[in-house]
Amino acid sequence: MTEPRLHSEDLVSDDADRPIARDDSLDDSLDPLFDSGYADEARGRWQELQAQFVDDPRNTVEQADALVAGLLDELAREFSKARSDLERQWSEGEDVSTEDLRLTLRRYRSFFERLLAA
Repeated sequence: MTEPRLHSEDLVSDDADRPIARDDSLDDSLDPLFDSGYADEARGRWQELQAQFVDDPRNTVEQADALVAGLLDELAREFSKARSDLERQWSEGEDVSTEDLRLTLRRYRSFFERLLAA
């Protein structure tokens, strides 16, 4: 029996010399991009927008655009903060744990997969 071939996207590495196969059966869910309170608030606002569309479609689309722009701004702030925190730790000579780096990369992957979802 032949072993399945691994592709680069199937590999994660906890150090540069030891790539290991990613076990998607343990990691099927996508990580949340926002904290639950912020996400709930945005969902509530989206529901309000949908309800007002029939009465004022143009204004609703303008407000939807603003809501999405706000979400993107918040997401950019969060990724920028995470990157800055890592860079600060590295510049101060602190070690960042492999687990912290793995979680950061996992969050990036979650975002990446959502962007490219069909």
